Amino acid sequence: MQKGNIGVTTENIFPVIKKFLYSDHEIFLRELVSNAVDATQKLKTYASKGDFKGELGDITVRVNLDKEAGTITISDHGIGMTAEEIDKYINQIAFSGANDFLDKYKDDANAIIGHFGLGFYSAFMVAKKVDIITRSYQEGAQAVKWSCDGSPEFTLEEAERAERGTDIVLYIDDDCKEFLEESRISALLNKYCRFLPVTVAFGKKKDWKDGKQIETEEDNVINNTDPLWMKKPQDLKDEDYKKFYRDLYPMSDEPLFWIHLNVDYPFNLTGVLYFPKIKSNIDLQKNKIQLYCNQVYVTDSVEGIVPDFLTLLHGVIDSPDIPLNVSRSYLQSDSNVKKISTYISKKVADRLQSIFKNDRKEFEQKWDDLKLFIHYGLLTQEDFYDKANKFTLFKDTDDKFYTYEEYQTLIKDNQTDKDGNLIYLYANNKEEQYAYIEAATAKGYNVLLMDGQLDTALVGMLEHKLEKARFTRVDSDVVDRLIAKEEAKNANIEAGKSEILSSVFRSQLPQVNKVEFHVEAHSLGETASPILITQGEYMRRMKEMANLQPGMAFYGEMPDMFNLVLNVDHKLIKSVLADTDKECEAELSPIEAELRGLNARQAVLEQAQKDKKVDEISEAEKNDLEDVEKKIAAEKSKKEAVISKFASENKVVHQLIDLALLQNGMLKGEALNNFVKRSIDLI
Repeated sequence: MQKGNIGVTTENIFPVIKKFLYSDHEIFLRELVSNAVDATQKLKTYASKGDFKGELGDITVRVNLDKEAGTITISDHGIGMTAEEIDKYINQIAFSGANDFLDKYKDDANAIIGHFGLGFYSAFMVAKKVDIITRSYQEGAQAVKWSCDGSPEFTLEEAERAERGTDIVLYIDDDCKEFLEESRISALLNKYCRFLPVTVAFGKKKDWKDGKQIETEEDNVINNTDPLWMKKPQDLKDEDYKKFYRDLYPMSDEPLFWIHLNVDYPFNLTGVLYFPKIKSNIDLQKNKIQLYCNQVYVTDSVEGIVPDFLTLLHGVIDSPDIPLNVSRSYLQSDSNVKKISTYISKKVADRLQSIFKNDRKEFEQKWDDLKLFIHYGLLTQEDFYDKANKFTLFKDTDDKFYTYEEYQTLIKDNQTDKDGNLIYLYANNKEEQYAYIEAATAKGYNVLLMDGQLDTALVGMLEHKLEKARFTRVDSDVVDRLIAKEEAKNANIEAGKSEILSSVFRSQLPQVNKVEFHVEAHSLGETASPILITQGEYMRRMKEMANLQPGMAFYGEMPDMFNLVLNVDHKLIKSVLADTDKECEAELSPIEAELRGLNARQAVLEQAQKDKKVDEISEAEKNDLEDVEKKIAAEKSKKEAVISKFASENKVVHQLIDLALLQNGMLKGEALNNFVKRSIDLI
């Protein structure tokens, strides 16, 4: 029997492995099963080249659990090892300067194991003792047994083993008993080993008999050795791709379509990426692409390997050029990874372009499911816009589709303003903004439907990308001012009357938390609505952006600002004005007369002080002006009180305000109930 110490320059590597890799300790099974598969594949290679003349026989890799003995055994019929090979590969850990290395990589668990051939040593993350019983495929080889109890000391002795291959026996540590549960091992094998290229069996299949589960003689094979992405696209049908998708994502809707990746230069990459039916929440869709290295599962965190917007896709990428243990720093610096990312982005754009070109109708039918994914790409990947703007679509409120170029041609004659800007009108809710859409289409305008999660951000980007383009929501102004064709005309109503009319309606507006109303009177034509609510594009868009970008939270805290627009041409508004004049004239006349006198006095005082410096104005002059200003404010308050009293008793005023609020979804609770009662009374 040989005894010795494992050749590593640090005093004891096992606590290091246990400490630094503890969060990832489940990967021990992946590492050991992968090693067994590698040993088997090497034997198959030797056999194919004539270096091994024997029978391959049953080359299944087996994982066995013995809960009573507290062991997991991984067995293969691969090339096995001689005593010399154990000494070389197990005892002499193959790197120098271990202390420096461990210091450098102590925060990166994967770097320690994967890059430096320490896969076998991951066994000590879960085992207090490990045995290797192995026999080389070479003729006349002696079987040997290596044992180590988690210290640098090991024993190596001759053993009995009838066939070539290796058994790794793990005596599971007391703090890792979870790995003696069949369900836990089954889940790990399904996660890491389900597509390994050599058959892997975990115990025997079970059957129900007389109400009990009994073991059968049949191996419980846990993997598919020839997964779909390793096959040639010409050998596959649509149903094959759909079935594979169902296997990967049992609870998902059918995918929209897919891309089969297959490249061998300048890097190796195979895979299938699916376009899922994307709902609305981006984050819920991420981590659905599985990354493999030679059919061994690595991770489903593929940021860095594929562009951020493509993390919304589902499927599999397999590349031997990405090491089994991917570290963040590695991904950021590796040139192959960057090439892979660029390649995938190009393939996705080419596939979308191809579908659009060959079957535009199908593309349009799938647009609502696709648009979030494409818009995310436009917003986050600069070069994707250059490829995607040819097939990215606008959809209007009549469900017609246009490319960006087609839409410019459609609206340029009728939707260009006096400054030469092309005005893109849009709605984000067809039902709620119905009246505004109707008014715009009646003028011959086209209205886009932009109801996507990212459309607020997209609008901002397109205003920079598209030449002389401005996006305006259809409810942001009265229809005649949405696209300014000429200088605005003033309302044909004298200023004093406009002020009274505004006061009537302003005095009866409800107090709504974080909402401010500005009342204005305009000439909109006899057939237009008597009253409507608009919300300015700029502030509304800033508030919407605040929901997407934390740095703009300031705008999110500001109140919503709405304009209540009174149509002075409408008979109902004219009637309210006439009633106000009639009912309030007696009380308002003396107030108006007093105000005219005070305003004239104020103008004289201000004129006298206009050219004087502050220290040249006497205290008496300052007091005179202040006194006049106070009296004006007092008279205005009296005027407001008179108008407010009249308005509070005028059912038409309340009915018009409530109709405008109702149309914008802002009439609720008690106010809505009052409106219904008043409507019945008026009928």
